[in-house]
Amino acid sequence: MKKRKVLAVLLAGIMAAGALTGCSQSSGSSEGESSDSAKGEVYYLNFKPEADEYWQELAETYTEETGVPVTVLTAASGEYEKTLKSEMAKTNAPTLFQVNGPVGLASWKDYCYDLKDSAIAGELTDDSFALMDGDKMAGIAYVIENYGIIYNKALLEKAGYTADDITNFDSLKKVVEDITARKDELGFSAFTSAGMDGSSDWRFKTHLANLPIYYEYKDEGIDNTDAIKGTYLDNYRQIWDLYINNATCEPTEISTKTADDATAEFVTEEAVFYQNGTWEYNNIADIGDENLGILPIYIGVEGEENQGVCTGTENYWCVNAKASEEDIQATLDFMNWCVTSDEGVEAMCKDMGFVIPFKSNLESENTLVNEANKYLEEGKTPVSWNFSTMPSEEWKNGVGSALTAYAADQTDENWEKVVTAFVDGWATEAAAAK
Repeated sequence: MKKRKVLAVLLAGIMAAGALTGCSQSSGSSEGESSDSAKGEVYYLNFKPEADEYWQELAETYTEETGVPVTVLTAASGEYEKTLKSEMAKTNAPTLFQVNGPVGLASWKDYCYDLKDSAIAGELTDDSFALMDGDKMAGIAYVIENYGIIYNKALLEKAGYTADDITNFDSLKKVVEDITARKDELGFSAFTSAGMDGSSDWRFKTHLANLPIYYEYKDEGIDNTDAIKGTYLDNYRQIWDLYINNATCEPTEISTKTADDATAEFVTEEAVFYQNGTWEYNNIADIGDENLGILPIYIGVEGEENQGVCTGTENYWCVNAKASEEDIQATLDFMNWCVTSDEGVEAMCKDMGFVIPFKSNLESENTLVNEANKYLEEGKTPVSWNFSTMPSEEWKNGVGSALTAYAADQTDENWEKVVTAFVDGWATEAAAAK
């Protein structure tokens, strides 16, 4: 757990450093990586659909400046691993891709070039942002993010509350159920739809599922396991019940609801609360920065009043070791340019709204990032991202299917199927991965 705590705490340092650093140094390749590598090409398989426009623009800018061709392909939401497998089987495979952490790395470690001596490794603010495979630096985090329960301050106030009224699960439940009781009078619901189609289900089978995992790891003093106990699955149930029974749609409808549905419901002020992260800022900014806030995800654990929002990363850049030497060098140059040039840093920090774990980080203009950082400033403990230890995508899908079935018929028997998918499924998938 120590490394995860370091990562979370360092976010505050990164933000402070960004404010002092201002704009980064000059454009182009940094010392240690040659600009003579214009012979190569870069093919980036991007994980983030919401950032596609900016990566396309950045690639075009880099090609104009250096003559190096840069192609960016963005995988559809929830389809990254499938797309990566398909693209890696092709002759012209991605030269730059990403893994989500140790579990993702296990499948791709033979494809990962050692970044230990690269110029971009020297730009990291701390070694904890490197993903190691023994002595090899297999990946480098390129963004630190937060997620929680995003809320509309104006709507919450219209309902008679502020964020100060919500400090734990019990107080959240009280506010949410009161809004539901008065939704016809108020003209809005408490939560957006908890969509369980492929574009949205990751918010619950992965991000929400992180909370019971985090607290179990915290109790056990571990940072991964081959056999999850499910100690906090009753807590998982009560927050899930709160989401699906106080939303813009009936629980039986969530299997067809999408990420776009939830975003639209929030932007059009049909709901106060919306579980998502800082990456969603550009899609919801139309409601006004003054109306945007973010709460921790409270699940009813003792002491959660001192909990902050979920803070971490599942975004590690990896360079394809099986690419040609020219393409590897071109890719290393491009990565380094992204985090050292004015154009690259501006695009990542301002346009994409990233907090980047590099010396060049700029003070964020992303309101959700700044709202999340207030918890750090108040001394709250961030919840680490532990879902990179989930044993497989199959495990997530099993949990997601069980959650959807339970939502349609909320019996103890159906919840036991969620528990089985969570606990037994974890053990099965962990064993299969060995």
